[in-house]
Amino acid sequence: MKSLSSWLLVMFMAIFWIFRIVVAFQAQYEQDFGGFIAFNMTIEVILLFVVILCMALVLRRNIIGGIIYLIGYGYYFGGYLLTNVLSVLISGENLNFDILQNAMVSAVGLLIAFCVFFDLIIARVRRKDPKDKKTDWYFQNDKYDRKYDERADKNEYRNY
Repeated sequence: MKSLSSWLLVMFMAIFWIFRIVVAFQAQYEQDFGGFIAFNMTIEVILLFVVILCMALVLRRNIIGGIIYLIGYGYYFGGYLLTNVLSVLISGENLNFDILQNAMVSAVGLLIAFCVFFDLIIARVRRKDPKDKKTDWYFQNDKYDRKYDERADKNEYRNY
């Protein structure tokens, strides 16, 4: 991982993972952590262990880790957004603070997952077509190649 954005995204993944551990730990004792709740405790615990694997794969720049991370968070947090927030907006009721607070956390989780996925895709494209200004002027310069070829054709030395 050479780019700063990749390191920052992995750090955000780890911080959000620690936050979800605290929320799950509080939900185990049937308390909420400042209004944040675990939506489904079984899936939350499974997702916490899957995210450890995904962080390791993302650190190794493996695209499968980003795909699993995006699908897992999309299912868990996207499902919460669709069932709770969208139903309240369609019915015309007012959003209460708890739903809005958990929707914000869900949106942050989805945003991190999308950013990690797109960073892995961009890193794969950068690796296939690297740009190096130190050598591209020589290897990708057709004008220099033509001049060199013309000069080489005029030099006819005889070997006796």
